[in-house]
Amino acid sequence: MEATAKILTNSSNGTRSATAPRGYDILHRVGVGAAPAEVFAALTTIPGLQAWWTHTASGNASQGGKVDFKFCEMEVVVADPGKRVVWRCTRGPSEWLGTEVTFELEFKREQTFVAFSHANWKEPCEMMSHCSTKWGVFLLSLRDYVEAGKGNPAPHDVKIHVGD
Repeated sequence: MEATAKILTNSSNGTRSATAPRGYDILHRVGVGAAPAEVFAALTTIPGLQAWWTHTASGNASQGGKVDFKFCEMEVVVADPGKRVVWRCTRGPSEWLGTEVTFELEFKREQTFVAFSHANWKEPCEMMSHCSTKWGVFLLSLRDYVEAGKGNPAPHDVKIHVGD
C-alpha cells in the first residue's frame, strides 16, 4: 500500500505539493550544541562529511554538486546556508535510488536541532530498518564531530550486527 502525504517536497524546485503520492520515510531528530553554520559546514564540505559519515566521501558537497560515498552517489539538490540540505540518491543500492536525504536545521534552546529524513522509499524493507538504525548512529557521530571535533565515521562507526 502506498502512502499519500498531505505535504510533499517537489525535489526539482523545493516547493510542496498537497496531493502527490510518495513512499516511506526514515525520520530522526538530534540536538547539536553549536550554531547552525557549524552543522551546515559539516553537511556541505567533503572534510566535514568524511569526519562524521564516511572517510570515502569525495566530490563537490555544495548545491548542484555530487558527492561520491563509494557505496552511493548523492546529488546536492539544496544547500540553504544554516537552514537546509537535501541530497538525492543517483547511484547506489536499488532501495536508495531516487530517495532523498534532508537535514532541516533550527536553532532554539541554545542548540541546533537537526530534523532528518531519508524519504520516498518504495516500501518498508529490511534495508530500510537497517538504515534507520545506522542513520541514528551517524547523526550522533555528526553531533560528536560538531561539538567535540571527533565523529565516528565509517569504518569506525558503531556496528549494529555481526559483520557490519
